Amino acid sequence: MRIQQVTVGTMAVCCYIVSCEETSEAAVIDPGGDEDEILALCQEGQLNVKYIIDTHGHPDHVCGNGRIKEATGAEIIMHRDDALFFWQPEIQDYFTILGLTESPKPDILVTDGDVITFGREELRVIHTPGHTPGGICLYNNPDCFTGDTLFVGGVGRTDFPGGSTGELQESIQKSLLTLPPDTIVWPGHGYGGTKSTIGVEAKSNPFLTGSFF
Repeated sequence: MRIQQVTVGTMAVCCYIVSCEETSEAAVIDPGGDEDEILALCQEGQLNVKYIIDTHGHPDHVCGNGRIKEATGAEIIMHRDDALFFWQPEIQDYFTILGLTESPKPDILVTDGDVITFGREELRVIHTPGHTPGGICLYNNPDCFTGDTLFVGGVGRTDFPGGSTGELQESIQKSLLTLPPDTIVWPGHGYGGTKSTIGVEAKSNPFLTGSFF
C-alpha cells in the first residue's frame, strides 16, 4: 500500500492518500481542506479515488469531503455512530463556530471489524470512541491511521460534545495498544510528530504511561 501524507487546512489535519500500487485504486482519509492540493496529488499519481474515509465527524476532518466527492465520484465512509451524532441539528449548530464547510452525508456507514477494500488493499475498521462517539482507526498491518484517537506523544481531546475520557482510555488500551509494537501510527494531526509506532507510544506517550489516564 502506498501512503502519501499531506498536512491540510486551517487546523493542520494530516490527510492521507492511500492507494493500491497494482490497480491505482485509492482512498482519501480525512480531507480537511486544501482540496486542490489533494486532487493534484491524486491526478499526478493517476489514481482512481474510490472512497473518502472519515476517521471521525469533526468539521476540520470532513470539510473537504464535498469537493473531493464532486471531483472524483468517491463515496464517503463514516462510522454509523458519528453519522447519527454529527447530523443532529444542535450538534451542527455547535460546530458552525469553526466556519468550515459542511460535509455531505456519508454514503456508507461502517462499524467495528468492517473491511474497506480498494484494489488489492484493505483497511480494517477499529471503532475507537472517546474523541467522538464514532471515531475509528484504520488498520492494514503494519500501518494504522489513528485519526484524533492517538497522536505522537498525545491523545485526542474529550471536551467537545460526544467526547468521553473513559471511552478514549478504553479504546486506546484495548484496541490500539494490543496491536503489534512495530505498528506504524499515522496520526490525525502532527502535533508531536507525523509518525510513530505503537511500541514507542506505549512507552513514552505521557497520556498512556499513567500521568494522564
